[in-house]
Amino acid sequence: MKPIVTSMALAVALAFAATAQAQTDRKVKNAEEDRIEAQAKVEKAKCDALKANAKDICMAEAKGHERVAKAELDARNEKDQIKAQKKVSEAKAEAAYDVASQKCDDQKGEAKDACIKQAKVERDRAKGAAEKRADAKEDKRAATGGTAAPAAPEKPKKGY
Repeated sequence: MKPIVTSMALAVALAFAATAQAQTDRKVKNAEEDRIEAQAKVEKAKCDALKANAKDICMAEAKGHERVAKAELDARNEKDQIKAQKKVSEAKAEAAYDVASQKCDDQKGEAKDACIKQAKVERDRAKGAAEKRADAKEDKRAATGGTAAPAAPEKPKKGY
């Protein structure tokens, strides 16, 4: 009888520990999201002093930083790191494209069209590279029977 009671007590203790850990993880993630949003607000506030397209470029950069930071935060908590890192790379590509397309607005006519076309090519190239990296890592995982250790997330770089 005593081993059964001990086993049940251990099971209850582990259940409470797992719940407490999940709540702590959620609180940490929420705090980090709040920090990211506060940083984005500060960056956007700096843009208010600018005028015309310079303000649009500044806002695109601020929004891009926020999207990338949120994608990186989600990636830290994602079980499938391959998929998560692909999402981070795509967020970086989209952010870079948004900034580049805003910079293209300073140009006129054919130069503007060529600029936007180049920005799209670079975005698509970055997304394609992210897809290839994800596929290669997935193939490696499948070849090892899913036992390959997930790659450590890339360290955030300045910019995109």
